[in-house]
Amino acid sequence: MVQDNRKERSWFYWFTVPIYPYSERRTIRREVVKDSVWVFEQLQGIFYVVTPIRMTAVKLDAGGLLVYAPVAPTVECIRLLNEIVSIHGDVQYIILPTTSGLEHKAFVPPFARRFPNAQIYIAPDQWSYPVNLPLSWLGFPKDRTHLLDGRSIPFGNQFDYAKLGPIRLGLGPFEEIALFDRRSKTLLVTDSVLSVPEVAPEIIQIDPYPLLFHARENGLEKIEDTEENRRKGWQRVALFTFYFRPSGLDIADLIPSLREIRKAFDRSKKAFFGWYPFRWKVGWQRSFEALRKHQLIVAPILQRLILNREPQIVIDWAEKVSSWDFQRIIPCHLDAPIEADSQEFRAAFSFLEKNGTRTLPDEDFELLKEIEEGLIKTNVTPPPKEKL
Repeated sequence: MVQDNRKERSWFYWFTVPIYPYSERRTIRREVVKDSVWVFEQLQGIFYVVTPIRMTAVKLDAGGLLVYAPVAPTVECIRLLNEIVSIHGDVQYIILPTTSGLEHKAFVPPFARRFPNAQIYIAPDQWSYPVNLPLSWLGFPKDRTHLLDGRSIPFGNQFDYAKLGPIRLGLGPFEEIALFDRRSKTLLVTDSVLSVPEVAPEIIQIDPYPLLFHARENGLEKIEDTEENRRKGWQRVALFTFYFRPSGLDIADLIPSLREIRKAFDRSKKAFFGWYPFRWKVGWQRSFEALRKHQLIVAPILQRLILNREPQIVIDWAEKVSSWDFQRIIPCHLDAPIEADSQEFRAAFSFLEKNGTRTLPDEDFELLKEIEEGLIKTNVTPPPKEKL
């Protein structure tokens, strides 16, 4: 039985996005709005810094389903989706809502092959690196792929959409499509806003090893599965996710940390052979508490490296999205659904305004500031514009 489950979760094309959990991707399905909206969640991460990645399926008034931001179409994922298809009809539309998110883009062509009658709608201005290839070369079926470029859409009687961007960056533009299902009053977004849960999401709790790995104070500690360690590990994973190196973290020097390996409790491959260079300072929890201060936040990486390049474009988009009467938000990462309205959504972007109140601790942005300076110096990104 275990072997069968592993076969269902196997993802052959894991090398296109070679990150944890590599070739085995578990999928869980949750119903968000009864008989109307479902989410399908998998896991992704680097060095056990893990986060959910989420696909959403919405029932169409005309019959069938719309799928927003496909995840890896493993046997398990497609089986869970087909259980809904058997009741509500086939997948009619597939949405790729971003131009820069490889973890979203890579799954669309193989997902589309599983539903050959579905039409694919994508954010315009798609690009690839290091060579900018035609979409057909990336596996997008030419005769079924359409742009979400402002023209009317066949599902427009049920959905509104708004395009954020393009925000011109060095490698390629940043764009995101927000999609509003008027029927269920649900807003779908990709990366623009997030909510940080107090405890790790269900998909991460199934195999808590990444949480327990990061709950330790040093490599000599034994990895133990307790509720407290899961909670502490999740808080640290969240800080890694947002800041890479939050202010409450020190990285041990390479040679001393390698010497510590000889005394490590677990020197298995799974435990990176005992290497654990992270040292958390007293009071590091304050950074996590700041992330939880507001129900909705914009990820620090987007705040510092992307959205501040075009504040007016972002605010105009946020204003348009805020004109919709939604009751919940489903992003592609972290917590979902988020019970939030248009006012809360608009407030999340006040960091782009001079009188904005949605700010995170400046000291946690130190590494992101260094990255920003390097990107500007090498002309990878333009400098930020002034706040509005």
